Amino acid sequence: MRTRREPPIQIKTPGQLAAMREAGLVVAHTLDVVSAAVEPGISTAELDALAEREIRAAGAVPSFKGYHGYPATICTSVNDQIVHGIPSDRARLAAGDLISIDCGAIVGGWHGDAARTVGVGPVSDELARLLEACEQALWHGLAQARPGHRLSDISHAVEVSVRASGPYGIVREYVGHGIGSEMHMDPPVPNYGRAGRGPVLAEGMALAIEPMLTLGDAQTVLLDDGWTVVTADGTWAAHFEHTVAITADGPWVLTAEDGGSSGFARLRAQSARAGQPLQVSAGAGPAS
Repeated sequence: MRTRREPPIQIKTPGQLAAMREAGLVVAHTLDVVSAAVEPGISTAELDALAEREIRAAGAVPSFKGYHGYPATICTSVNDQIVHGIPSDRARLAAGDLISIDCGAIVGGWHGDAARTVGVGPVSDELARLLEACEQALWHGLAQARPGHRLSDISHAVEVSVRASGPYGIVREYVGHGIGSEMHMDPPVPNYGRAGRGPVLAEGMALAIEPMLTLGDAQTVLLDDGWTVVTADGTWAAHFEHTVAITADGPWVLTAEDGGSSGFARLRAQSARAGQPLQVSAGAGPAS
């Protein structure tokens, strides 16, 4: 009987991870600039134009534009849109909205990919809790990106964090992924599952981890544009993502300006307050 083999996961050299770090920093900066521009009345097309200017000014190339025919530089998913919303002149933000901004950049043939969801001005307490739960789940997953851990340890950590935060829907049809010389590579990284399964993580691997949560049911619908994914029940959604490299010193968050140090510090503090001490630090790498 033939044994089932996991697909190979690309291993990067230190130099290749350094190139991914450059791409990740472009993504981080672009997300900062675009997030700061979010305000009532602005169109998602204006945000897209701003993102493209920032990426190209840094000498990078947008990962998304032209990818399988995608027409824009970023994905802008508003309210009940979960992922892959297409920027439009007609889509203007209103006070109290949520917008997920997903961004990718290429430097020297190597990719960085990250996303964040922000409010358009102040949002309701319910939405603020959704954003906090989604971002915290992301950092719990990132903390498991260490040599010797199994891939599903990441998935399990994300799910456990979400379940502890509230009755949120965890989207299953869309998941994280390997990343490197291509934007989407093996392995898929679900946001749910049992720990201790899947490939063993090793130095030089890189993953894009991206939980997507909803206020209601987790079922999704793909709109007629062939890209935009919305919640089936019309409830609002959140999406956070980072690209992380597995290093001997720990997770190196390539799309966080500080390499993940502040995010992991917050996670340790939250875990300590909950009586569940967490030992994790950001991996050290070039330009981190």
